[in-house]
Amino acid sequence: MKFQKENRRKRIHFRIRNKIRGNAECPRISVYRSNTQIYCQIIDDLKGHTLVSVSSKDNAVEKGQSKVEQSRQVGKLLAEKAKEANIQRVVFDRSGYLYHGRVKALADGAREGGLQF
Repeated sequence: MKFQKENRRKRIHFRIRNKIRGNAECPRISVYRSNTQIYCQIIDDLKGHTLVSVSSKDNAVEKGQSKVEQSRQVGKLLAEKAKEANIQRVVFDRSGYLYHGRVKALADGAREGGLQF
């Protein structure tokens, strides 16, 4: 069952990636969600460089909260680091995950932090 779900998510992810491209003016936020953690990166696809990366493993994210709250904090932390790197506008790549729960909380936290999608 896990194999089929992962293959389905990867197919959806490839369809999304065919439509979304990040560049220097408007890089891409890529999200990876595991069972316990959430990771995100801001990527310039033209150069193939990761500009900013944040995860729920960082010390700035409080432990002992729900995974949704940790995701919101990761989004806010990502927005802070993006502002330091002079990034205001981004495109959001949900990586084939449904846009609810932790993925939505991360996006909302990034918007609260000042990033424009």
